[in-house]
Amino acid sequence: MEIWQRIFKKEQLTNYLNSDKQLVRTLSAKDLIALGIGAVIGTGIFILPGTVAATKAGPAIIISFALAALVCGLAAMAYAELSSAMPIAGSAYSYGNVLYGEVIGWILGWALILEYLLAVAAVSTGWSAYFADLVSPLFKTPTVLSGAYNPTQGTYVNIVAVLIVLVISWLLSFGLSTSKRVQNVMVLVKIAIIILFIVVGLFYIKSNNLHPFIPKRVNGAFGVKGILEGTSLVFFAFLGFDAVSASAAEVKNPKKAMPRGIIGTLLIATILYMLVGFVLTGMVHYTDLNVPDPVAFALSRVGQNWASLIVTIGALAGMFTMMVTMIYSGSRLVYSIGRDGLLPKWLGTVDKTTKQPRNALIVVTIVIATLGGMVPLDKLTELVNMGTLLAFTFVSFGILIVRKRDDIENTGYRMPGFPILPVLSGAFSIFMITQLQKATLITALIWFIIGLVVYMTYGLKHSRLNQADK
Repeated sequence: MEIWQRIFKKEQLTNYLNSDKQLVRTLSAKDLIALGIGAVIGTGIFILPGTVAATKAGPAIIISFALAALVCGLAAMAYAELSSAMPIAGSAYSYGNVLYGEVIGWILGWALILEYLLAVAAVSTGWSAYFADLVSPLFKTPTVLSGAYNPTQGTYVNIVAVLIVLVISWLLSFGLSTSKRVQNVMVLVKIAIIILFIVVGLFYIKSNNLHPFIPKRVNGAFGVKGILEGTSLVFFAFLGFDAVSASAAEVKNPKKAMPRGIIGTLLIATILYMLVGFVLTGMVHYTDLNVPDPVAFALSRVGQNWASLIVTIGALAGMFTMMVTMIYSGSRLVYSIGRDGLLPKWLGTVDKTTKQPRNALIVVTIVIATLGGMVPLDKLTELVNMGTLLAFTFVSFGILIVRKRDDIENTGYRMPGFPILPVLSGAFSIFMITQLQKATLITALIWFIIGLVVYMTYGLKHSRLNQADK
């Protein structure tokens, strides 16, 4: 078989469905929304709004969130259809293998590895900052253990970021039943605390903080272009609904539960993001919000230290649930790639006792803990958006393909507005990629080149599809 035919050979959906029978279907639509909100809200509300408002969009950050939600909403509908039609582990990676061919699936998987691992690593450093604020009256982490590797500043490892990743992975190692209960409770607590911030903050909004609503463009920031740049950055805040699709192989009645979980997550998150963005920039002038913990900072600034303490606890809970979702999803992604032989096959095994991909979880944990403990936050976030947007693009256009496949029956959710909305979703995602910084695009290109080298030298040789042809 020619090399071109080999790398574009498509996996059969039935093979994935049979392989994933080792995993136990225990998740409901409610659990999926908890997973999604646990990821989405934990990241965006407590870390990004301040820095993006201060450096890109000003008070118009709420427009950035609305535009991001619009594009994500289209992509969410596409994910909902594909997860309903193909309830398998691996999310866009597995969809790519079935719809486009193995090499495209690999590229998407390589992009998603970037997304999941860097997202958790970045949030683990945010969690560390909030934790340090919480315990500061009682204890201060030694400087050497308080930040990413930077000898000139006296920091060598962010030990708290490392430890929280290890704790979450330990929790997940017991199986979904345990982590699911913790996740659901924390999500309810987090939403209650977010509502508290909104209610308290409304009394401290100053109209002059919101003017000009769209600051004049200066020094490469703000203006209409700043809103668009902010939009591409706050995609990081919406990470979560796409990760929900990675759990499809462990969902009861996926044809109904998957669409409800994905779309429900995005609707709830969008409403809360816009409200928090408005209140935050109304309380404190956007130029003062470039801090690691903007929500707690804003409340402290207006003298509401009691509320700030509660929000800090909520932030810790929110980021904790985000990391639970993304570590879980990342381990399922690595399991899926190992299952297909594109990474070492021992990563694609399932523990007979816990019914979990234990080896994949261990590897994901080691990588995330290393990144979160050693690499500065500002080196991580934009690359996450590149992985997300690339997956959005292929998933969106995948609707055009799946509708023509007679071997893939979908009696569940179908994206409306076919074929216009899927094409529009893909086009929006491509446009958002063009709004990323050149340094991000260059770094991403290097990452994909490395990925293709790995695929051509290892993956193609060990591929389950390739082995079947011998």
